[in-house]
This record gives sequence, C-alpha cells and structure tokens, in this order.
Amino acid sequence: MKRYLYKQILEDLKRKMVFLTGPRQVGKTYLAKQLMSEFKNPQYLNFDSINDRRIINNMSWAQNSDLVIFDEIHKMSDWKNYLKGVFDTKNSDQSILVAGSARLDFRSQSGESLAGRYYQLRLHPVSFKEVISDSLADYDKIELLIEFGGFPEPFLFGASTDMESAKREAARWRKQYYTGIIREDIITHSRVEELNEMSVLLQLLRTHVGSPISINTLVEDLQISNKTLKRYIAILESLYIVFMIYPYHKNIARSILKQPKLYFFDTGFVQGNKGLKFENLCALSLLKYVHYLQDTSGEDIQLNYLRNRDKKEVDFVIVKNGIPILLIETKLSDNKLSKPLLYFSQRFSEAESLQIVHNLRQNETRQGINIVKASDWFDSLPV
Repeated sequence: MKRYLYKQILEDLKRKMVFLTGPRQVGKTYLAKQLMSEFKNPQYLNFDSINDRRIINNMSWAQNSDLVIFDEIHKMSDWKNYLKGVFDTKNSDQSILVAGSARLDFRSQSGESLAGRYYQLRLHPVSFKEVISDSLADYDKIELLIEFGGFPEPFLFGASTDMESAKREAARWRKQYYTGIIREDIITHSRVEELNEMSVLLQLLRTHVGSPISINTLVEDLQISNKTLKRYIAILESLYIVFMIYPYHKNIARSILKQPKLYFFDTGFVQGNKGLKFENLCALSLLKYVHYLQDTSGEDIQLNYLRNRDKKEVDFVIVKNGIPILLIETKLSDNKLSKPLLYFSQRFSEAESLQIVHNLRQNETRQGINIVKASDWFDSLPV
C-alpha cells in the first residue's frame, strides 16, 4: 500500500530536503524505503545502526547516490547544522529525505539553521480513505478503525485475524508502544523522577477525550503545579501522542485562553464508550485533512470547535482564513437533528453544516443541515 504522501514527497524532493515526521510506528521508515524504488542509486542510513552511523559521521555515502535517506538522525549531536552542511554542499541531482520520530519535528522548531532548506510533511495513522480492501465493507472499515485505531500494526491485526486474537495482539502492541514512548522519548524532555507522573497523566487523559480539559482538576489529581502540567501536555503533543483543539474565536488570543479539547492520535487507546472513540476517529481524520492542506498547499486552515457561554457546543469547525467554513457534529447512531448544530448553523450561515452519523440508513437534509453516513463523509475526504 502506498501512503497518501508518496507522490507529494517525490515532488518536494526535487526542490528541497523533506522532513517526514509523525508518531512512532506510523509507517515513516516503511514509506521512506518504498520511495527508494523511484531512484537509481538510493541509499538508506539509520543513525541507530553502528555501521550507518560511521558512514553518516564520515559523510562517506556513495557519491553517486541520487537519494540519501537519513533515519533517526535527530539523535545525532547538532544534527541541524550537520544537515545544513550536507544540503548546502550536495550534488545538484541528489535528493535528501529525513525521516524520524516526532522529536525531529519538536526540535526543528527552534533555531534558523535550516530555514528555507526543507519541506515538512506530517504522516498520520491510516484513515478510512487509505484502507483499500475487497473483503471489507465501508461500515466494517470504520468499525475496525474505532476498535484498533489507524496505526498499521494493530489495524492489520484486526483486519486479518479473528477478533479475540486481534484484540489480544493489539493490547500487547499498545503496552509495548506506550512503555517505549515513556522510557525512550519522554525521558529526553523530562527528568527520571517525572516519568511516573507522566505515565499517570497519560492514563488520566484517556478518560478526558472530547471534553474541555480542566487544568485545575488535573493539577489536583496529580498534585503538581499548573506550569508542570502544561509542560507535560506540551511534551505529549510534541511526540504526536495527543492533540488539542481550541474553541473558535475571532480573537485568537481569547480562543487560546479558553479550555481546549484533547484527542489521541491512537483511537484504539481511548478509554470510553464507542461513541467517544468514534468522535476521536473523526477528530483525527479532520486533523489529518487540515495538516495535509497546511503542509502541501500552505493553506491558512485550522481545526477548532464551537462553544458559547450557554454551553451550546458543536464538536468541530473548520476555519479557513479566519472564517468558519464547515461545522461538524458527530453521532454514533442518533439521526435526530442536533440543536446546538442548528443554533450555530444559523449564526454562521455561510458555512456548511454536517451531522455525521455512523449508524445511519439514509442521508438527508433538514433545515439546511446535511445528515450523512460516516462512510460517505470519510470517503469524501482527500486523505
């Protein structure tokens, strides 16, 4: 299966370096190696390999390489200045792809040494649009993504084995996955004594998906300072474990001060009912869409949610150039028109309003709001 960024990476490599970032085990290395088939003399170098590390340090890769892939190079001391030198002195017909964990993205935000030399593309988990299968109905694709999430390994368990075995193997994968993140990735941003607090926070957040986050409540539960909690959440965001969606407000500063909602990149990790997991899946699909447009087209587009003082709330709003263009409410089975969605649709009359329902017999339109089957909506997204 060719991932959705395949063609875009090939195009971008003609102009600049490409930084391919995203969560652990989302398929970055697999995609990078797939791209090698498009070149005559590609060379893959992983900084975790002792032999490859020697070649990287000595800059002794084959000079006729038309594609050089650096994987996990963020573990190298002063890696940004190293890549700057490589890019500025490379042959004109040589392309450079840099693949790595979310830490690459986190650290690339500081400093200007690589300014103007790279494109960043964020690789997301597999979504409905990427699942191509003759044996799976559209409804079943969504069921699998709700249960197992879109990380390739657990999703493939669900698609290829019996349900009980698949759940068992997915649980084993997640235990190892999150243990590895805490021990290896989070430790690079925190002190050893903070790891237990981070682990407890991660488990607490699993039950807070889809609701405005109360910082004060979490501070009391963990018995830590407000500043420390915000730093912990920022680390989880930088590692593509969670993402925050802020309420829409014309004044950006005011929206940031209001309580954000939190979701996970791994829908299968969410702890809650099926409706909550479905909402997380929709949030992740929308974020993937927004990131795709930001990274490939440079569009000024954001994912927010709507909430007023009367606590009327709509799950998601897509905002383009500061103006809401799409309001979305998600429902697992309820096809009754959402009153908050109707309320906000009348106040943002220029925006399209959708109520997305997983278990829905027939699409329809009521009072200007389109009520659509989730499978139809997922299929309409470009990624």
